[in-house]
Amino acid sequence: MDKNNRNRKVGKVLFDPQASIYLVGIKGTGMTALAEILHSRGISITGSDVEEEFYTDSILKGLGIPFFSGFTPENIKDFKDRSKIDLIINSAAYDPKTHPELLLAAELGIPIMEYTEALGELSDGIPSGAVSGVHGKTTTTALAGSLVKALGLQGTVLAGSGVAGFGNRSTLIQGNEFFLAETCEYRRHFLRFHPDHIILTSIEPDHLDYFKGYDDIFSAFMEFIALLPKGGSLIYCADEEGASEAARKTEHMRPDVFLIPYGINCDGPFRIVNTKLLPGENRFSLAGWEAEFSLRVPGKHTVLNAAAALALVSRLAGFSEGIPDRIQVEALKQGIASFAGSRRRSEILGESRGILFMDDYAHHPSAIITTLKGLKEFYPDRRLVVDFMSHTYSRTAGLFKEFCRAFKDADVLILHKIYGSAREKEGAAGSKVSGMSLFEGVREDWMRHGKRPGEKDICYFHEIEESREFLSALLQPGDLFLTMGAGNNWTMGRDLYNQNLGEKY
Repeated sequence: MDKNNRNRKVGKVLFDPQASIYLVGIKGTGMTALAEILHSRGISITGSDVEEEFYTDSILKGLGIPFFSGFTPENIKDFKDRSKIDLIINSAAYDPKTHPELLLAAELGIPIMEYTEALGELSDGIPSGAVSGVHGKTTTTALAGSLVKALGLQGTVLAGSGVAGFGNRSTLIQGNEFFLAETCEYRRHFLRFHPDHIILTSIEPDHLDYFKGYDDIFSAFMEFIALLPKGGSLIYCADEEGASEAARKTEHMRPDVFLIPYGINCDGPFRIVNTKLLPGENRFSLAGWEAEFSLRVPGKHTVLNAAAALALVSRLAGFSEGIPDRIQVEALKQGIASFAGSRRRSEILGESRGILFMDDYAHHPSAIITTLKGLKEFYPDRRLVVDFMSHTYSRTAGLFKEFCRAFKDADVLILHKIYGSAREKEGAAGSKVSGMSLFEGVREDWMRHGKRPGEKDICYFHEIEESREFLSALLQPGDLFLTMGAGNNWTMGRDLYNQNLGEKY
């Protein structure tokens, strides 16, 4: 049996309510979301993960999905003694060649499928929308889900983080008429998806432990766009050069694909007009739509994401000429107005003693710049105190100059060691880049541009915990304290917020 036929046969298990599926790495955000989707179809789900507790633990327990703490071949043996495993799905973080449970599964002849392959199977055979790009995927997907919910459309949405409007889960399950998902370019994982419509927010150099530079990552996105069927849609940000370049190439290569631009610098129904920045509110309209939208999340980039979401949902809903009627417009306005963000994307933890605590996942220089600028505009009277942890040595080394210039809107900046994650170890980029060298580079850039930082304006603490005493003394009423990055410094923000709540009472 060839590989394609085998995958089709195995993929049918994802739609069989009599099936039993085991997830390795079940507590990962995407894996928990997948478990929830499969569980909603009546499939028996269990799995395993590390002993450390995550926010997804409560989601799985609430759904009644059992799972093992820790990885061991005994988990597979125990499960096999009770009932048959039809399929094992593994998180991309775990290698079937070395993981103890996956090694035993292969020995027993149990089919194994990677998470991104499973998403691809779920997208095959029904109308599917993919949100892609280097920046803004999660927020755009979450906004699209908010619109799907407001319109009552019978589809399923999967975002890359917990979404307030989804009950702090990553999924919105309202039916199986279409599938809308955030897709990832890392290691070209999104090529397993079967898109009918693609949102393309941006293309920039990133994931430099895998991609060789801009041309390499651009080629991956062009491969993804080539998957669109005749009559499919490429919804692209006309204000972003990489996305616009991809659209120009697509116009020549795929004249059978609809090109739908969105942004300020474009024509068509999704051109953003009449933007207004009010305290705690972004207002905007779309050309040709008789409606003003109100968005309670900061940043021009979030307005762009909202326009992209409106374009995608308009295609999925089949609005005549892409424009909804009056009743649908009112529902869409409510969907945008009710959007309260997603986990680790300009997430408001709360306010205590006059200090606003927030957390954001931005870990690429462009995302850092737009996020900090948006927060400064949204909260002009607050001192912006930023605690940043850079993610991966290869990204920090490859975009070092860009990182050094990215923090100009911070009033106070705290930096830490680089968070290498499971991907790489120190020195993996072939350079001596470190958290300290980034600190020195940012300080030099500030001084070069006339910003004379005092010793408390930009600081370096190698370990996160070392900054606790400094931050406790520094923060004062009127501040906005932001933990930022894809590392684990977010824990400090939550600890300090809880500490301040305790002091308040």
